[in-house]
Amino acid sequence: MSHAIQDRPVAVTPRRGTLAHARLPRWTPAAVAAGSIAAGIGIGAGAGWHSKIQWGLIAALIFVAATYTITSKVEGSRQAKDRVATSLVWVCFVLAVVPLLSLAWVTISKGMTVLDGYFLTHSMNGVLDAEAGGGVYHALLGTVEQVGIATLIAAPIGLLTAVYLVEYGGGKLAQAVTFFVDVMTGIPSIVAGLFILATWNLMLGFGPSGFAGAMALAILMMPVVVRSTEEMLKLVPNELREASLALGIPKWRTILKVVLPTAIGGITTGVMLAVARITGETAPVLLLVFGTKLINPNPFEGAQSSLPLYVYEQYAVGTDAAVARAWAAALVLIAFVMILNLVARGIARWKAPKTGR
Repeated sequence: MSHAIQDRPVAVTPRRGTLAHARLPRWTPAAVAAGSIAAGIGIGAGAGWHSKIQWGLIAALIFVAATYTITSKVEGSRQAKDRVATSLVWVCFVLAVVPLLSLAWVTISKGMTVLDGYFLTHSMNGVLDAEAGGGVYHALLGTVEQVGIATLIAAPIGLLTAVYLVEYGGGKLAQAVTFFVDVMTGIPSIVAGLFILATWNLMLGFGPSGFAGAMALAILMMPVVVRSTEEMLKLVPNELREASLALGIPKWRTILKVVLPTAIGGITTGVMLAVARITGETAPVLLLVFGTKLINPNPFEGAQSSLPLYVYEQYAVGTDAAVARAWAAALVLIAFVMILNLVARGIARWKAPKTGR
């Protein structure tokens, strides 16, 4: 009898879980977004607001509110909170991307009017600022030389400083270095320019030159290189260091042959980002390089120009021809920074450790 009772199947009532609830179709977020945009445009136009930014903010608020309301009615409050969080992420993403796309579109549309081969291969020598014509070659050459010299100065110093902080530092000296690196990260570019002006130009008696501007740019670049390299070195597993040291290899050789090659991709990316950060600086160049309309290939003597300074000078003139040249130079500057970032990504992928299957 007991065996018969034990073998008798027991009816189990299935619990109604979350997955059994009704779910919205996949196209619901797109439909809600389209309706929110239409409602935002209608409310903004009806209220007489001419700013597209106001329309977009209204549409974003309607999108989040409608997403929560519809989802809570169909799927429940728990799923509604999850969808609201996802909606906020998308709204923040759109708010970040729209200004970037708008900036790129305006720069391209206005800069392409005079950007051609002549503009890239000629200077402003003999051309009045109010006249049409002229080019950006002298400013492009100055930017390449100044940024290149600043990189040659700042990259080795920043790399060795980061190696010291990660591999050797640990006392009060390392704490002091870290503190000053943090302070240097936030100093304005004009302060670096004034420091080089007071020491290199006024105290030592040197005149304006691209090298003076490059030293100021190097000061701005160093803390970025130190911070990025420090973080990349911290990501290298300690097991690699211990395995190398266990074989009797000195520490300096372990750093040179094991640690740096492992992190070289991230280090290169950090250096390139630091280069992109200093490429658009105008204040140090204005103080130390002065600017010129002539082509000066010698960065150690005489005034030079640069792309940011060229944009500032041409836009300050105010004529249609000068403003068009300013937009074209800004487009060249953006393309220059973009090329640097693409090169950094290519080097990072090329130097990344290869893992076999």
